[in-house]
Amino acid sequence: QVQLVESGGGLVQPGGSLRLSCAASGSTFGINVMGWYRQAQGKQRELVADIIRAGNTNYADSVKGRFTISGDIAKNMVYLQMNSLKPDDTAVYYCNAKPYRGFRDGYWGQGTLVTVSS
Repeated sequence: QVQLVESGGGLVQPGGSLRLSCAASGSTFGINVMGWYRQAQGKQRELVADIIRAGNTNYADSVKGRFTISGDIAKNMVYLQMNSLKPDDTAVYYCNAKPYRGFRDGYWGQGTLVTVSS
């Protein structure tokens, strides 16, 4: 089993920034991809960004140029720097860890709420 703990959510004004952190623990030896998903009220969960063990990153079109994923899977940590936040970014953000990108599910954190509002 793998446990994921997120932190860093909160309330921010439009145009502001937040940094999310995710720490993995437990049986992490099979984890090669870590990423962030989000789910807005009334919408399906969607991929925001992910990173593989070699460092290659992947972003949703809606966040390209504004969000940056970083971290070290070998050290069980991943971060999401979110800049130029918009009200549409309001959602619960979930950390995810899995063995490869095409894997259907994987492990999930409890989620952290990001609210972008004036």
